[in-house]
Amino acid sequence: MPENNSADIGIFGGSGFYKLLDNAEELTIETPYGMPSAPVTVGTLSSKRVAFMPRHGSKHEYPPHKINFRANMWAMKSLGITRIISPCAVGTLKRNIEPGHFVLADQYVDRTTGRADTFYDGPGATHVSAADPYCPELRSLAEHAGSKAGITVHPRGTVVVIQGPRFSTRSESKWFSGMGWDVINMSQYPEAHLARELELCVLNISLVTDYDCGFEDIPPVSHELVTKVFNENLQKLRVLLVNLLETVPLERNKCKCGQSLVGAAIS
Repeated sequence: MPENNSADIGIFGGSGFYKLLDNAEELTIETPYGMPSAPVTVGTLSSKRVAFMPRHGSKHEYPPHKINFRANMWAMKSLGITRIISPCAVGTLKRNIEPGHFVLADQYVDRTTGRADTFYDGPGATHVSAADPYCPELRSLAEHAGSKAGITVHPRGTVVVIQGPRFSTRSESKWFSGMGWDVINMSQYPEAHLARELELCVLNISLVTDYDCGFEDIPPVSHELVTKVFNENLQKLRVLLVNLLETVPLERNKCKCGQSLVGAAIS
């Protein structure tokens, strides 16, 4: 890969982020796992080389259960990226986490089925720990970036990942809330774990768009509502990202994300 096509940080986001980049160039990348959701746009932001990819495709054509997560992550890794920032829309399962707030997830719960969720299909067995799936250094930096921008940021939380594309039933939503989980999404798994398998740091930034449907006095979530609230808060997310990228060091020396494969393979 030519040097000018390399990047430091990968961000999964929509086309609204592209205009933040200077000297942007679009790259089509083939992978051993097929084609990614879309070409990667690489450019400069806050003195960092940054790559953007819309996880759902350039026209939002891929529902969450049809995203080629392995191809997306492999494409990012092929650019020399060591850190992934993974913004997403979420519903809240708690009243104190309100639409317009941000949650920096430190845990996920996988409720998906049938997704290709590992690069290690054999022969041989590789068991990568998922105990602490998100990078603590990036979470800390993102918390400070949000505070600097005057954004309400919850510094940790558990995101439960459902299969989609349907939303939850009221009973499911009450169950998730009763388990103590904080927000709900359809794409964080296996995205976060695949980053871990490639020894990449990964940061989730969850933008709360709705109250899901676990509260009887609040109307249930709809796609129209999610889109409306997400667009209303998109500028906050952009400011948070710019502030964050200004503080992310090029060298990784405060986390162990780059050592996730140590001792994982059974020989």
